Amino acid sequence: MMENLLSMLPDLTKSFISLFIIVDPFGNIPIFIGLTEGISGDSRRRIFHTATITGFILLLAFALAGREILSFFGITLQSFMIAGGILLLIIAVRILVIGGWEEKSRSPESIGVVPIAVPLLAGPGAITTTIITLETCGILTTIISVVLVFIIVWLTLRFIEPIYRVLGRSGSIVIARVMALLIAAIAVQFIIEGLENLSIEAP
Repeated sequence: MMENLLSMLPDLTKSFISLFIIVDPFGNIPIFIGLTEGISGDSRRRIFHTATITGFILLLAFALAGREILSFFGITLQSFMIAGGILLLIIAVRILVIGGWEEKSRSPESIGVVPIAVPLLAGPGAITTTIITLETCGILTTIISVVLVFIIVWLTLRFIEPIYRVLGRSGSIVIARVMALLIAAIAVQFIIEGLENLSIEAP
């Protein structure tokens, strides 16, 4: 069993890092703080608890049923990698240019699910990465990656105020920009691999 764990370690490391960069809990800290500004401590904790559970369940669902979803719509992995790569590239450019998500909804009843859980934690980029990881690395690696990332998400939201005080607004913004550059690089790699696989399979 130890040999199996060691053999999957490279794929697990790669998939965990990719998903963590896309979810980017540290870079989103200023947004989380801004969305819950003026809300009491207890209500804020409930909002973050709801957001973590919702995001985790959504990504876990795609980790378990990603193959069936692709098969149902007749989508090949190569096509999904290219489309997902383009989408991730757009997300990265938006973060670099705008600085993050612009959300007008301020309802305490809804912000735990939208926009914190979706699309900030489990948005199109995270879903794309989860499905591609499932197809390339297998279900066990994908599930472990999702669990590990959301453990970090839970810890980040649990201790968000002291973390924000340490990082400061400028530090959080810098982290978000660096993460956006890494997202762009991952997106380009998805597109390249998708195109290469399409050219190999083409008659």
